Amino acid sequence: MSIEYTAEELQRVDDLIKRNDIRFIRLQFSDIVGIAKHVTIPIGHWDNAVSHGVWFDGSSVEGFARVAESDMYLVPDLATFAVVSWEMDLSTARVICDVYTPDGEPFIGDPRFVLKRQLERAASMGLDYLVGPELEFFLFERYPDGTLMPLKPHDQASYFDVSTDLAHSVRRQMVDALQAMGIVVEASHHEVAVGQSEIDFTYGPALVTADSTITFRTTLKAIAQKNNLHCTFMPKPIAGTHGSGMHVHQSLWDTRTKETVMYNPDNEYGLSDTALQFIAGQLAHAPGMTAILAPLVNSYKRLVPGYEAPVYLSWGRTNRSALLRIPRISRGRYRSMRCELRCPDPSANPYLAFAVMLAAGLDGIEKRMTPPSPAEEDLYHVDGARSGLDTLPGDLGEALEALRADEVIQNALGQHVYERFV
Repeated sequence: MSIEYTAEELQRVDDLIKRNDIRFIRLQFSDIVGIAKHVTIPIGHWDNAVSHGVWFDGSSVEGFARVAESDMYLVPDLATFAVVSWEMDLSTARVICDVYTPDGEPFIGDPRFVLKRQLERAASMGLDYLVGPELEFFLFERYPDGTLMPLKPHDQASYFDVSTDLAHSVRRQMVDALQAMGIVVEASHHEVAVGQSEIDFTYGPALVTADSTITFRTTLKAIAQKNNLHCTFMPKPIAGTHGSGMHVHQSLWDTRTKETVMYNPDNEYGLSDTALQFIAGQLAHAPGMTAILAPLVNSYKRLVPGYEAPVYLSWGRTNRSALLRIPRISRGRYRSMRCELRCPDPSANPYLAFAVMLAAGLDGIEKRMTPPSPAEEDLYHVDGARSGLDTLPGDLGEALEALRADEVIQNALGQHVYERFV
């Protein structure tokens, strides 16, 4: 495979390298569970990496390949090239890569490729998929010997508090570092639980946003470590309080007109038929995709009644207890029409999460599914037996069984990723 870049891409990267006196470049990719992996090269090998890619051993990466078929190579996506601001003393940059086989074909086990394949499917239907995840996380203090147990939240603040402790300073450092990496931050604030925060970044195309989500997690962990704190995206590190979610705002746009296809002023909820079908598809496949969106045993300690996490397969307007929420929009701002999926958590692989979410919604559109009636009551306090509503899987075992029964989600992942993930 010949690697081709535009003159503008090459010039932008060359300018960044010279301006920041870059000496090392991290070639980043993701394993099957969403952990960022890196191959670091000295700047002298950069031109060769751009021209020919960089070979690595795929058999050492979770979910990739057997030893007998281990040779793979990384192809940099120059649009993702950024200077690592917290390692300026080492003059380091990072670029996200796609994974290829020796035959020059995209590797079917690369989570980034799995998402690209679903985005191409959407494009063939004339649709662009935009997402905006809201990642919550905890910060814990490290003891003098570097250990974490028993867990000690670094503050005693609560929702939207403005504290004067380390948390306030650390969140600002995190925002600065994220912006330096090219991620536009919209807001940061303290969350409900002690030691819990949230930082929101700009809504955008799903592939760019998935890249940003991986960068987000890596950056926050690094900044926390510099402050002798531990940042975790574990969904429920502390019993008896709120867990960390990754609520994902989603919308579909016409690839030709660049206008939203989610809005219909004549509908009670302002939703188009396409939007309603998309919602119906996600509700229909919610059990099957839950293992991807909530991939840890610990994830199901968060998905229980009473802690603002969804349990029932339902949708509604502004109802934060529903699985799919339709946020209200300001008058005249119809382009903001969207739906928010509330079951994912920040331990998920964002490439696979966005891929299965899109696949589920597109299946609803292709089959012209109709969603059930919206649920507007507070589902946090509903008796499940009397509600008539189905529920999400109750644990990871149930979630994997639901995945095994859902061919649409399996096909979205591809057989390689599906088998290795399970």
